[in-house]
Amino acid sequence: MAPSMVYVYGDRRWPVLQHTIFPFSLLPNCTSGEATPDSMESENKIKKQKLVLESELEEDEEYETSFIQEDGVTKSLSNQDMTTTSRHLFGDSEDGLSISIIENMKEEYGLFVWPCSRILAEYVWQQKARFSSSHVVELGAGTSLPGLVAAKVGAEVTLTDDSTRLEVLDNMRRVCVLNNLKCKVLGLTWGVWDAPIFSLHPNIILGADVLYDTSAFDDLFATVTFLLQKLPESVFITTYHNRSGHHLIEFLMEKWGLKCIKLLDGFSFMPSHKAASLSGNIQLAEIVLDTPV
Repeated sequence: MAPSMVYVYGDRRWPVLQHTIFPFSLLPNCTSGEATPDSMESENKIKKQKLVLESELEEDEEYETSFIQEDGVTKSLSNQDMTTTSRHLFGDSEDGLSISIIENMKEEYGLFVWPCSRILAEYVWQQKARFSSSHVVELGAGTSLPGLVAAKVGAEVTLTDDSTRLEVLDNMRRVCVLNNLKCKVLGLTWGVWDAPIFSLHPNIILGADVLYDTSAFDDLFATVTFLLQKLPESVFITTYHNRSGHHLIEFLMEKWGLKCIKLLDGFSFMPSHKAASLSGNIQLAEIVLDTPV
């Protein structure tokens, strides 16, 4: 589709597609007769976005980007390297928060904000009193949206992903800096009992869309069970696509001595404007140790 408008900053040009809603607050020193900056953006955040964008422009003479905003998520896309920075909003303008996520469309799985991650992040936000002052570990964190929301509401958070996925771990550190958060980032491979896992003592474990590869299910549940055993009152909260029915999860829980204490339709608590942009049969489960009474 040909661009319907072109915005210019210095000698840079941004094509804006006809279907694009353009957030002017993210574009440096650019004006239009009909648009005003987003009232939800503070002056400091606007300046920060400008500095980041200008820095990226200086590094790449071929840099070209477009902005899309829909359903509370704003994305800026670099056509050069398929990198996006998405901004996710929670709550309202007065007492809400926003999280910026660096995504890479070329990465196979780990650097994209999947629907399960958005749903789990919303659940964390709505349960923010529960997460405040808690110790949280996110497994298979990838872009880390749920863990970052937990950190924003006051949790002490450790973000983990496969120790062999160095690009993902590095991106997690960058996202923490981008959001001014001091989360720990650890390489943790499910089913591998090395030093990092012994240092963790969470009372809440998060996992968004970690139940996608059946060959990794046992390693995942072995890791979850090990972490839950450290604190008897701890809980594993996960969102997953119900591709083969909850009976598969029930089988794994029984095998590893776990039980589900809450099972929700992932869309049942999502704001309508966010749910409208998502699809699939997504469920949220809270899982604990099945200890004898």
